[in-house]
Amino acid sequence: MSEEQAVQAVVHLYVDGMTFAHEGALRKAFHPKASIIGNYQGAVEWLSLDEFITAVADEGSAPAGTQPLIQIETLDVTGDAATVKVVDEMSGVRFSDYLSLLKIDGRWLIVSKLYHLHS
Repeated sequence: MSEEQAVQAVVHLYVDGMTFAHEGALRKAFHPKASIIGNYQGAVEWLSLDEFITAVADEGSAPAGTQPLIQIETLDVTGDAATVKVVDEMSGVRFSDYLSLLKIDGRWLIVSKLYHLHS
């Protein structure tokens, strides 16, 4: 598997975890100290991973059989660092996510998620 494919696999794990409120998938995709940042309801939202997982759980899972939206628009890997722009949805709301990933102990992990909430 190429590094680009390995990064894509983490992005798919993240989107599936968010779509289906799967805590285990989110914990596997993100570094424990990751930050999730964006403007939400007129204020800057700056969440820890635990806060993000709680927010996802509060939204609930998409119905079984749902095909998650995942449009990887850009993917760039340089050595042990990568960035990805992905368009996805959670609870019917569309996001553009800018993900920063770092390869740590042989595994790609999301260390930062900066998002734009589409209106």
